[in-house]
Amino acid sequence: MSGTPSRLDELANRAGTWLGRSPTAAEGHTAAVVADPFEQIAWRDTYAQSAGLRELAEELAERHDHAADLLADAFLAAYKVGPRLRERAEMAPSRLVNHQIINSLVESPEFAELHRETAGDPYAAAMAVLAQATALRDMLERFRPAREQAERAAKARQDAEGAAAAVGAALQQAAAGTGADGTVPAPAAEAVRRAIDSAEAAGAAARRAAHGAGQTLAATAPGLRPTARKAVAQAAGAVREEAALMRAWGVGPGELERLPYDERARLAERLRTSRLARWAELIGRFRQMADGERARKVENATGELIGVTLGDDLSRVIPSELANLGLPELRAVFAARYAAGELMLYDSQGERATGRGAIIACVDTSHSMYMEGPGGGTREAWAKACALALLDQARHAKRDFVGILFSSAGRLRVFRFPAGEPAPTARVLDFAETFLGGGTSYQSPLSAAVGLLEEEFDNAARARGDIVMLTDDECDVTETWMRDWNNAKRRLDFRVFGVAIGAPRAAETDSVLDTLSDNLRSVEDFMDVQVAADLFRVI
Repeated sequence: MSGTPSRLDELANRAGTWLGRSPTAAEGHTAAVVADPFEQIAWRDTYAQSAGLRELAEELAERHDHAADLLADAFLAAYKVGPRLRERAEMAPSRLVNHQIINSLVESPEFAELHRETAGDPYAAAMAVLAQATALRDMLERFRPAREQAERAAKARQDAEGAAAAVGAALQQAAAGTGADGTVPAPAAEAVRRAIDSAEAAGAAARRAAHGAGQTLAATAPGLRPTARKAVAQAAGAVREEAALMRAWGVGPGELERLPYDERARLAERLRTSRLARWAELIGRFRQMADGERARKVENATGELIGVTLGDDLSRVIPSELANLGLPELRAVFAARYAAGELMLYDSQGERATGRGAIIACVDTSHSMYMEGPGGGTREAWAKACALALLDQARHAKRDFVGILFSSAGRLRVFRFPAGEPAPTARVLDFAETFLGGGTSYQSPLSAAVGLLEEEFDNAARARGDIVMLTDDECDVTETWMRDWNNAKRRLDFRVFGVAIGAPRAAETDSVLDTLSDNLRSVEDFMDVQVAADLFRVI
């Protein structure tokens, strides 16, 4: 047909397949996860605030194209409440690898567990992305042949679109020279035919390239499933551990949501590297136990519990007495003590109109508090965990809390947490992390505690404070100091709870700690929180 004129309508019919195409219309989406503008803003804001995300994006971009798009997809999959991936046919060929990687992550059985921790929380979603960084590197490297083929397919597709555009241009030129009878001059008709042939060849090449890229992608994908599963499981574990760490230290979800990204990241790092970080589980169990005991605080009692007394009221028997009933050889002893009215009971009294004073935890931080016990844990960790639970107790009861860390005579640090003010997490960490070292002196911390209760009584007319003395040592006090102590105790009406940690001698009857305390207990297993359970019902 070369050199012969043709009718314009015949050429237009043959060229119709290629008309109206453009690279922009056919390129496809660059994002695998469908996201609305607000979710995209959440990604951009988080990316701007996270140095870790930016560093990871820069590192991946050195070896792989479109790495930033992959990180955005990984973030949005974790962040969106109902993540939805686009169909493969909707994707730009150059992003098919990203689509397959995200699909592998989302389809892993462990993703649901991860998503429970990250949905709606941009910080947690970013943390999940960073936790999967090693797997993302590995998957991108293993998908390199598929990505290279996808890039060639994208180039072939662009060539096909260019050829299609050339068909339209040639047809327009032919139309401009069409005669009155609708015939097109032979040269113009031949130009249209050559453009159509080129477009058909380019289209076929593009289809072959796309098919080859798809086959390579499909062949590589199954081998990445174990990597994806492991990555998602590790990310879920990391996010879950940090959430548990925050809860253990009393940082609630509401407080976390209010924290800017960088502050939350610094807080998380500090919690992970804290001296007591490895005892976070103990701290969390202490706080949970204390919370449960608060709910039981008024069970079987007509008034406020103030200590331990002797009697035969079975409704107020302390747990250690009831435990004797479980041992056949001690049941007779229990019965004899019951008949004599000598069972140990919680002592209570009716509510008084005056308010309650501060809760003051005096925590021994002498060198011996480093010692570990047979159940694991250290004396310091048990004491600090108990003190933090007492802080919760004070906040719940709207009472002031004071933590006094002490060691040798005159060596102490005082941390005050007034009831009407927030308790900053950084300040709580300062209290938990501080360790003075040295020996042990009772007089310094207890004198400081009395001074604080006197100040509270003078300024707010509040008495009836509680002092909890947590120590692993026994030491003397002077007669003069003891007289002043007893006078202050009568005047301010405070109670003293002694806790001997790994120090049976200090818990003996007529020891100095016993003389100072209204209620005394001994701790031998430094991972046991139940030994202090009744403390949180009494205070």
